[in-house]
Amino acid sequence: MQPTPVIDQYVPQAGDVHGDRDTVLSIWRGNLGQEAHMCAKYEWFYLRCPFGTPVLQLLRHAPSNEIAGACAAGRRHMLWRGQALEAGVMVDLAVRAEHRSLGPALMMQKALIQCGLQKFGFVYGFPNPRATAIFRRLGSRKLVDIVRHACVLRPETYLKRRMPAPLATALGVVLGLGLRLRERIRRIGTQRFDVSWSNRADARMDGLWSRSAPGTGLLAIRDARHLRWRFDEAPTNTTRYLLLSTDAGKTLFGWFATQVVDNVLHVRDFWTVDAANGVSTACVDALICAARRLRVSAISVEIACRDDKLSGWRRRGFVERSRRPIHAFWHADIGPGDDSFDLLLTSADEDE
Repeated sequence: MQPTPVIDQYVPQAGDVHGDRDTVLSIWRGNLGQEAHMCAKYEWFYLRCPFGTPVLQLLRHAPSNEIAGACAAGRRHMLWRGQALEAGVMVDLAVRAEHRSLGPALMMQKALIQCGLQKFGFVYGFPNPRATAIFRRLGSRKLVDIVRHACVLRPETYLKRRMPAPLATALGVVLGLGLRLRERIRRIGTQRFDVSWSNRADARMDGLWSRSAPGTGLLAIRDARHLRWRFDEAPTNTTRYLLLSTDAGKTLFGWFATQVVDNVLHVRDFWTVDAANGVSTACVDALICAARRLRVSAISVEIACRDDKLSGWRRRGFVERSRRPIHAFWHADIGPGDDSFDLLLTSADEDE
């Protein structure tokens, strides 16, 4: 049985992303997933981020002089009240097994937040249920819940979990026909787009971003540079972009960054001309049509925003499936000052 760590024996210290690479990877080993993926993630997230290296925080065990833990805040370029804002997303907290207790981990995270707020306008994270209480102890403020919404396209897939397969198949066919008929009726008189898929970020995304009005809320800058790094270069599932165009493909109206996992089309990020005020039903219709051609069973998307901006999704059959909190630590000079400010965040605003 390992002895309980004594908090006075630990000292937070700033890390060096380049010099401490091997040390951090050794701490991750056995804590954060497969070693091959962790090496690839470090190269991508820590060494090749176009916005600068993350803030790396280490925890040293003074008696042994061993580095006992590590955590970081990755850089994100955002807009807030119409002005550029650099933010840090808290990621990759890991502590060696023999030093694992609440005290050392809290000490390290507190040092990361203090250092982060010297460099960023705010630091934020997506804590799991067990970590939420820890974030509160550190003085965080809950921004909002990020909510996962889903739209079922093939009812039989889900009915088979609740009833015999023959009955599920028969009932699913009937319900599926009804869903497709309703979708066709809804699309009558709505805007139509030229739809295409791309395996890489499209240069026209910069023109779309510059033409759109992002508003005064908090959101990531969604230009082609960001997307190439965030998705095209990431060592995760392959991302494909659904592109919505007008003028015979000359003008980009919107895009959805998608990944197919377990026959579900996951929308990891999106942007349209009207996204700051809520994606239109016409854009959601185009997404649903494209997903049907892929023969996936459902579409899933995670969004954090004001409730009124979800109407385009909800009117097309997207319903809430789960939610999780986003917590933040604001620089004293630029905090929002109330509990009802505007924002738009997606699962792309996490680290992977």
